[in-house]
Amino acid sequence: MSKKAVLVGALDTKGVEFRYVKELLESLGVSTIVVNTGVLDQPAFSPDISSDEVALAGGMSLSELQAEQDRGTAVAVMARGVAAVVERLSGEGVVGGVFGMGGTAGTTVGAAAMKAVPIGVPKLLVSTVASGNTRPYVGEKDVTMMYSVVDIAGLNSLSRRILRNAAYALAGMMAETADETNETEDKPMIGATMFGVTTPCVTRVREKLEQSGYDVLVFHATGSGGLAMEELVKAGFIKGVADVTTTELADELVGGIFSAGPKRLEAAGEAGIPQVVSVGALDMVNFGPPETVPAQFAKRKFYQHNPTTTLMRTTVEENRELGRMIAEKLNQSHSPTVFVFPKGGVSLLDRDAQAFDGVEERQALYNALKENLRADISFVEMEQDINDPAVAEVIAAHLLTMLKPS
Repeated sequence: MSKKAVLVGALDTKGVEFRYVKELLESLGVSTIVVNTGVLDQPAFSPDISSDEVALAGGMSLSELQAEQDRGTAVAVMARGVAAVVERLSGEGVVGGVFGMGGTAGTTVGAAAMKAVPIGVPKLLVSTVASGNTRPYVGEKDVTMMYSVVDIAGLNSLSRRILRNAAYALAGMMAETADETNETEDKPMIGATMFGVTTPCVTRVREKLEQSGYDVLVFHATGSGGLAMEELVKAGFIKGVADVTTTELADELVGGIFSAGPKRLEAAGEAGIPQVVSVGALDMVNFGPPETVPAQFAKRKFYQHNPTTTLMRTTVEENRELGRMIAEKLNQSHSPTVFVFPKGGVSLLDRDAQAFDGVEERQALYNALKENLRADISFVEMEQDINDPAVAEVIAAHLLTMLKPS
């Protein structure tokens, strides 16, 4: 293989385990680069990149970290440093995969390294916390986490088996095949956002775009989905966006569990790529099971989507603010932009006789958008609800028009 597996971890406390994985990978024909992130003691074997180099890249020297003797500071500095080191290696074109392992600290540092390389580069993290909430470690990147079952503290019959499986998995992901470049057709990629309640619309948009020769990547608008799409936009993979489902903004505004953060809906505009935007699922804020809904929302309108997902109807005031927020973001856009507003409803639940049907809420959203959107942004009004086939046809047609070479 022309590229190498970058092994990231503390060789002072996990050196035996990392040497085992390194030797396994090399026996499979995978070359390695070992990056030491340990700060406590001497490494069990010589790394390719020392912990002092990593620490300096993170803003402190290794001696300073050792003198300070603060675990939290050490983890933060080494996480920053390893991200910078691995990003440099990635820029040099030598990273074929990234491997890490450890407990909470090792997982944090390993994940930082993995987030520094592009989506598509294999990333495997063996972790004691992989059976819990992995979102802080995975984020919007394609990090594969494997639960270690036992603590990573020496080699035994079980840990050897798990680490062997991990090494073989990484080697398999890194394997170059003769037809690798022909696995997919070289089609321009389009990003689209979807929720269950906007599926009919996005499915039809996707089909129309695919018929015109585009490869459509559909992202589930659960916070990480929106972040993943915008990460690919920033990386230059996505050439246009059908941002049908902007519901993550409602969670950001009100405090739901599917927020994509305050920068959502800005990447396409900054990248200058064509975008068609709509108001999909802005009728709802997402929470977990009913008992997890914050007490201050007790008197609000709810819909039990399933046993683990509780939806809360957005209010008139919230819709007014959502309209203002969206307009403010799109007004900063450098890209060709069309906004499609379906006046008949913004989701399967927000239409005549359905649980979240809200004429006043939609009107507040509509008014705020009309009052605040830049005059040169095309605003398309449709009487139908968002899942009517006519709305999907209009979204697809506008995006295809903007995507055509001038």
